[in-house]
Amino acid sequence: MESTSRTIEKRINSRRNSGELIFPVDFRGSGTEAAIKMALSRLSKEGVIKRIGHGIYLIPKRDEIFGDILPGPQEVAESIAKKDKVRIMPSGATAMHKLGLTSQVPMKLVYLTDGPARQIKLGDTTIKFKPATPKKFAMKGKYSSLIIQAINEIGVENIDSHYADKIKQLLNQENKAALKHDLRLASAKINDYLVKLINNKV
Repeated sequence: MESTSRTIEKRINSRRNSGELIFPVDFRGSGTEAAIKMALSRLSKEGVIKRIGHGIYLIPKRDEIFGDILPGPQEVAESIAKKDKVRIMPSGATAMHKLGLTSQVPMKLVYLTDGPARQIKLGDTTIKFKPATPKKFAMKGKYSSLIIQAINEIGVENIDSHYADKIKQLLNQENKAALKHDLRLASAKINDYLVKLINNKV
């Protein structure tokens, strides 16, 4: 019978240069948890895969000029959510960055999730999964859902005229039915602010 280490190495070599994120759970059925972790640790030391966080490995995609191409924190967060079969939604500064309201990439990316709380360290960046109620995930708008999550964290009182103008532009692009639906799920304070903003009363 083939060893756990050899089985894992063959599977990884078949996906070489894919840039794919892999986790120990991907190899369950190949051996014990300890044997799987030992095999991945060895392959990491040998440079076959790259460890980018606790229990998170990358099958490197290499560029002749730039070397290993590393995934961004958002890609890592989405891969973890897919692996754990949970939903995530950007919140606070993370939502603001995704909406283009700020160019500054937050050092701590916060996502609402319908799964358990989790925190992942990627170099200087932290990814946090924060459990939320099903109501948060009932929102439908491409923009309004993220705007409401961002304001939930930031606070209406901290939105200056610069951000207000950008938020209004995004809301004007939103599907009207989706916006109306999402406003019903927002807090009274956020609903009132966004309605006034849309109607040029802010």
